[in-house]
Amino acid sequence: MSLPSPTPIRMVAIEDDQAFLSFLVEAIAPHADLCLVASASTVAQGLALLSGPPADVLLVDLGLPDGSGIDLIAKAVQAWPTCEVLVSTTFRDQLSVIQCFEAGASGYLLKQAHAGRLVEDIRMLHEGGSPISPLIARQVLHRLRPAPNEDAQPSGPAPLDDLQPAAPGTQVVLSAREQEVLEFITKGFTSEEIAGLMGLSRNTVLTYVRRTYRKLNVSSKTEAIYEARLGGLLR
Repeated sequence: MSLPSPTPIRMVAIEDDQAFLSFLVEAIAPHADLCLVASASTVAQGLALLSGPPADVLLVDLGLPDGSGIDLIAKAVQAWPTCEVLVSTTFRDQLSVIQCFEAGASGYLLKQAHAGRLVEDIRMLHEGGSPISPLIARQVLHRLRPAPNEDAQPSGPAPLDDLQPAAPGTQVVLSAREQEVLEFITKGFTSEEIAGLMGLSRNTVLTYVRRTYRKLNVSSKTEAIYEARLGGLLR
């Protein structure tokens, strides 16, 4: 007498990258314990799926055509409380990572980094684990680790014309490089990470940070983000 086959893990994917969706279908095809029951390519389509039978695993991308997958995660946690949410994306900034976990995701994978072991990661998630790409795990650890030097005003020599704050009431104008560094700071990247992303030395990045602080007339990262948003320098 043969034993009944185990119930397959029912998956729903919210993914607008058709190449990755095809890869997912091909990856799980040989495995009887995995079943993709539905897919969608937009937030609106994903929300419609949430009114149907719950899945065991919801695979979500973040950069969808009509909005952020983060909003979908929060809705899914409410509609399907027994479903585990796995983020699969190219977004690696700290803000996206933290917002996903706060919304209710249990795993966070970078697409290219974990494509080869996606099946194992889905099983791990269903069994109660939390698959996280090593780079993302480092982001989370950095968030939890005290970093007093990151919020303080960078030290070091700077040309005199860089040390003059903007006069009160005047519009602050940042160079393209300063703007780029500011965007990275807002997303939670460290000076070392920004240097790697921009192909610059850490000292050069700190110079751009210092110039930006002076133009905004601030002395910390938190103040810089606040003033930049207030002045319309950040989206």
